Amino acid sequence: MGILDDLYQGAIVEHSRRPRNFGPLPDASVEVEGENPSCGDELTLYLLVDDGTISRASFVGDGCAISRASASLMTEAITGLDLAAARDLAARFTEMIRGAPPAESLGESRVLSGVARLPARGKCATLAWQTLEVALAEAAATRAGS
Repeated sequence: MGILDDLYQGAIVEHSRRPRNFGPLPDASVEVEGENPSCGDELTLYLLVDDGTISRASFVGDGCAISRASASLMTEAITGLDLAAARDLAARFTEMIRGAPPAESLGESRVLSGVARLPARGKCATLAWQTLEVALAEAAATRAGS
């Protein structure tokens, strides 16, 4: 294992043990549940959307280290983005997990790029991001109905 792999593994462990934005968001605009039935990972994602921009994001749930780290990294990455940019970021993350080179726009979430070499763990890494896609669709529908 190289130095870069050690750094990436350290970041994943850190986000898993001390997830950022962990906890319910009482004033959330959108609340969506996600589940990976193959391993039991589950989470609830909360977004506070103001004028089409994600002003806050948080999550709660139980899951493996990769699942928790991914959700933690995702909430940091999407805060401050508009809905379209967050949707694009989710697509780029999924592409990376499927083996595409990690895009710079993914920021620290690129530490999960090694999951592409572990196909069985792909669902763990993408659970939060797939839940985000559902939440973004709900937020857009709510916004369109306003």
